[in-house]
Amino acid sequence: MPNASHSIYAIKAEGISKSFGDYQALKGIDLEVAEGESVVIFGPNGAGKSTLIRVLATIMRPSSGEVLINGLNIKNQPEAVRRRIGVIAHQTFLYANLTGYENLEFYSRMYDVPAYRERIKGVAETVGMTHRLHDRVGTLSRGMQQRLAIARALLHKPAIMLMDEPETGLDQQAVSILWNTLKSQENGKRTIILTTHNLERGLELCDRVLILNMGRIAYEKRGRDINAVELKQAYEYCTGAKA
Repeated sequence: MPNASHSIYAIKAEGISKSFGDYQALKGIDLEVAEGESVVIFGPNGAGKSTLIRVLATIMRPSSGEVLINGLNIKNQPEAVRRRIGVIAHQTFLYANLTGYENLEFYSRMYDVPAYRERIKGVAETVGMTHRLHDRVGTLSRGMQQRLAIARALLHKPAIMLMDEPETGLDQQAVSILWNTLKSQENGKRTIILTTHNLERGLELCDRVLILNMGRIAYEKRGRDINAVELKQAYEYCTGAKA
């Protein structure tokens, strides 16, 4: 659990379940994430990682349970919650018929980003997209679209970042940009929840490790209390799968 010195939770989830017909993707997840804490979630495909991120991000409603983001209930105040979070997922949430700049301008206006033109310029430089910013998104490669999605997620300087395997589709340079950006403290330390299959990289970033399997939290440990070898052993024990 988070350090006792953290009295305020950025994210508090109780009894989160999600079913798709007879299939139960999440089975009573309880999760508390302190402000400024980085939590990395590992697990095999089908463990429920993406579903959990989508529920926390207000993209998907849970079948049961309650989630508070900065004290706001995601069911009752989804718009207010979205102003506080940045989301990077398999879906880019970009409009293919608009240019990169037009997409970022749209989201800037949605989130009331001050001095948005300068902010767009800044995030585009951060992700290395300045030279393609005025191209239509539909003409960009998957990797370039993912870079632009990172810029979109950072645009309104969210205090909380929710990321589902954000390195998917990125080249090595873009992966380095992403991880360096996550480690930076633009407005104080961000709260981060991240899913990844990269055990070593995830361990470098996290304050806490979770292993999700079959819709439940199977393992939890503070990052400083475990090394990469121990994490791999725990992963294989909890999931029955090779890391």
